[in-house]
Amino acid sequence: MPSFFCQKEMYEFNLILNSAHTILGCMELLKRVKGCEGILCVLTEKIDAQLLNAAGPNLKVVSTMSVGFDHLSLDELKKRGIRVGYTPDVLTDCVAELTVALLLATSRRLIEATHEAKTGGWGTWRTLWLCGHELANSTVGILGLGRIGVAIAERLKPFKVKKFIYTDVALRPELANMIEAEYVSLDELAKQSDFLAICCALTPETYGICNWNLFSKMKKNAIFINTSRGGVVNQEDLYEALSTGLIAGAGLDVTTPEPLPTHHPLFTLKNCVILPHVASASYTTRNSMSALAANNLLAGLRGEPMPKELKL
Repeated sequence: MPSFFCQKEMYEFNLILNSAHTILGCMELLKRVKGCEGILCVLTEKIDAQLLNAAGPNLKVVSTMSVGFDHLSLDELKKRGIRVGYTPDVLTDCVAELTVALLLATSRRLIEATHEAKTGGWGTWRTLWLCGHELANSTVGILGLGRIGVAIAERLKPFKVKKFIYTDVALRPELANMIEAEYVSLDELAKQSDFLAICCALTPETYGICNWNLFSKMKKNAIFINTSRGGVVNQEDLYEALSTGLIAGAGLDVTTPEPLPTHHPLFTLKNCVILPHVASASYTTRNSMSALAANNLLAGLRGEPMPKELKL
């Protein structure tokens, strides 16, 4: 962890950040950024032309407490010469662990099983009751092979996965070699995967990429897992695929919007496990993210190299 903050200061910083995130609406944020030289934000704050105009010409640096940056208008930031810090690497292990947990909970129907045990559905032993799908001898597909995708595969390998395949905007030979993954087209990724993990960034090219065209090519026993960004999935198409038995199940840590309204149709499905965007929610990771985001901001204000700067 960077050394600018002691433990007590880090705790106080987290309280301030959480309070700001809770009480600042869009209009309040627009008021308060006027004249600021630096902004520390999280992924729910939209840093766009409107906000940058409100901040004014003094703004030098934006530091986001996230590895994703789709909430930042990068063209606007670049045009104004504003530096950007972000928090990659420190959340890789935490997100990979949660992805595996979500995959297992979905494929082995753990949420359904817990509900049955609590509500009296647990009766006599039945041969196919609550049967799910196992990882042994399976093919695991990864859409967007980066640090997190590799970390997921490394954790799944001991489950005796037969094969890893991936699709990305380009070949990733160094990363692929680490997990012995084979590059395939998006169509083949859909057709071959027993488990499909979505790990790509949200960009104009990936927006809605997981749609009916993808789901219609997947196996009926396939499990779909998304811990990247909600915008890469067409949720109406996913609902149709799950409700009609086109695919076996889905586990989502991200949705559109967030929070997902409690009356959303996806919540009515037993074969869809939805978490409230908690992939990086460990004490260790959130403290590391907070410290890195703060130190990026301080370095940027001082005109020094940031620990993690997004090159625009």
